[in-house]
Amino acid sequence: MQQSPLSNKQFLTGILLSSVTGLILVTCSFLIGKNNFFLLLNNDLGKPADIFFSFWTNMGDGIVWVVIAIFFYLYRKNKFPLLIAAIIISTLITQLTKNYAFPAELRPTSAITDISQIHTVPGVELLTAYSFPSGHTATAFTIFLLGCLLIRKNWVISVGFVYALLVGYSRIYLAQHFPLDVGAGMLTGVITILLSVVIQEKWDLKR
Repeated sequence: MQQSPLSNKQFLTGILLSSVTGLILVTCSFLIGKNNFFLLLNNDLGKPADIFFSFWTNMGDGIVWVVIAIFFYLYRKNKFPLLIAAIIISTLITQLTKNYAFPAELRPTSAITDISQIHTVPGVELLTAYSFPSGHTATAFTIFLLGCLLIRKNWVISVGFVYALLVGYSRIYLAQHFPLDVGAGMLTGVITILLSVVIQEKWDLKR
């Protein structure tokens, strides 16, 4: 990197926001109870919210990386190692955790006995297992932090954080994840970007 990330106030702010929010969700999940905290946040906000979150949750899908890759190709070719590292590290952390550390962790509609308490959205396929952590949230927060690092505009923090936070909440609203999973996804994004920055810096030094 041409400039140390530690001197980038936007990046540090993004890291702080993501870390604090993720830790709050994780802490509340243990204090209130994973199921109870989910039911507290999984409220029916009406048809417009159903439509919005059904769409917005796709903003954390893996296909979004294609759009980000196009941006890097057009404007940040010298930072491709950062992008590739972010994709690989985020995927490895989420998949290894889902499949080995916490294998087949149940999703809300499978873990909570009384499903009538859960708000679900018609047409949304409800997954049953591999809940922890939220991969969509990890992707969204990794992208948010990439933006904080590379886009030197004041709006990137507010717009990027709202984008990523809404992706995370969409996973709760659509009954796909617990807040605990979402909080872990946020922290995964933080770990991912910090490791990716180290890889980019080593690449720059070799060049």
